[in-house]
Amino acid sequence: MVALSMEVQKLKNYVDGKWMNVNKSKAVINPATGMEIVQVPLSDSDTVNAAVRAAGKAQKKWALVPAPQRAEVLYRVGYLMKERKERLSQLLTMENGKVIEEARGEVQEGIDMAFYMAGEGRRLFGQTTPTELKDKFAMSQRSPVGIVGIITPWNFPIAIATWKSFPAIVAGNAVIWKPATETPIMAFELAKIFEEAGLPDGVMNVIFGSGLVVGEAMVHHDDIRVISFTGSNDTGRNIASACGKQLKKVSLEMGGKNAVIVMDDADLDLAAMGILWSAFGTSGQRCTACSRVIVHEKVKQALEERLLAAMANLSVGNGLDESIKIGPIINQAAIDKIKKYIKIGKEEGAKLLAGGFELTNEHHQKGYYFAPTLFTDATPNMRIAQEEIFGPVVSIITVNSFEEAIEVNNGVTYGLSSSIFTSDVNRVFKAQRDLDTGIIYVNAGTTGAEIHLPFGGTKGTGNGHRDSGVQALDVFTEWKAIYVDYSGKLQRAQIDVES
Repeated sequence: MVALSMEVQKLKNYVDGKWMNVNKSKAVINPATGMEIVQVPLSDSDTVNAAVRAAGKAQKKWALVPAPQRAEVLYRVGYLMKERKERLSQLLTMENGKVIEEARGEVQEGIDMAFYMAGEGRRLFGQTTPTELKDKFAMSQRSPVGIVGIITPWNFPIAIATWKSFPAIVAGNAVIWKPATETPIMAFELAKIFEEAGLPDGVMNVIFGSGLVVGEAMVHHDDIRVISFTGSNDTGRNIASACGKQLKKVSLEMGGKNAVIVMDDADLDLAAMGILWSAFGTSGQRCTACSRVIVHEKVKQALEERLLAAMANLSVGNGLDESIKIGPIINQAAIDKIKKYIKIGKEEGAKLLAGGFELTNEHHQKGYYFAPTLFTDATPNMRIAQEEIFGPVVSIITVNSFEEAIEVNNGVTYGLSSSIFTSDVNRVFKAQRDLDTGIIYVNAGTTGAEIHLPFGGTKGTGNGHRDSGVQALDVFTEWKAIYVDYSGKLQRAQIDVES
């Protein structure tokens, strides 16, 4: 384990290649211990304005750098992240709470994204196409949008930021990043890595602060032409409304109410493992977390028995302990929200099989911990089966057919991730067609996205854009159609085409 005897310090903004102090700040709390680890600045709108001015100047020069050379910076970022993976992982666990093996996986995701998007520096493909007229050439190409604003959540403090910032940078944009105030250390560390990797001043700017101040200033600034946001549905809707009035591009990823379907021909041991990992990994604080289990009535009891037996062996505690499988909840407000839904579930008539309470014994009294929770006999329209809880709570819903399972899965306002366990290949292909989520897993849980595929969903999960994969470039680029006429005469498309 690397030494992490981190003295409490105040972080700084990173603007125009300079580290800037801010007078106002607040404490960042380790959710596993309840102890202060750093002070995060609370910046004002003037800081956003300064960052926009710096980004505007830097972006004009950055856009003229050949894309393969822009990519070289991302390669260096990837190598630096790889060298520092263990330290970054342990810092991530300190500020976020997720267990160390998950933190290592998240940092690796950022490393993978660096190398993947660096590769796009030699692609950024457009198209060449035949034209309607003689002696004429036609093609399309990507161009940077300009200044990009990214607003990221606390639950994946480095991975999501790399999904957004790396494609923006390789495409020739400048970035202003507002990380979550609950987890600012990863942003601070990544800014240092960008600086060391040689990214020109002003291309990446990190501003710490609240959504109500910094986020609002970014959303309403005329010169920030893209907002890429991951967070709550209510906040995302407000951002979309504000950006729509400005004709500003906006990319939203806003959560899910994800289900694992378990059919009567499923491998139940495998299904139980997939459900546990999806429901209780990161203490259920993932947008892709399994919150519903839709199980065929023939195997309901057998699946419940397996889940309860496995849950009894789950260890909850400080994620820096390698033996711990479930870490803390991010803060007390999140605990209170989970407790509210436990009460709602009981009042609605669901049966509580396990958990349902905050952990406050001698091993957990200094942090924010909640017992892994399992409801059964839930119905599809219950609030616990419809609303995002964002905690280690999963509800079992019984169905009697494949068709009913698909209908229940699709009967929520979100559409991020879904999963089906079955040995019937016909059901597999029907599920791929009929499940209305942006991500579908077969014989696996609802989590585990890979960076070279698009990440995002349908309905209330987002607005059609995708993070990750080559599709992420669409958010941060504009298409240009280019026509070169070398006929030496005026040719009018459609009009002068011989019929």
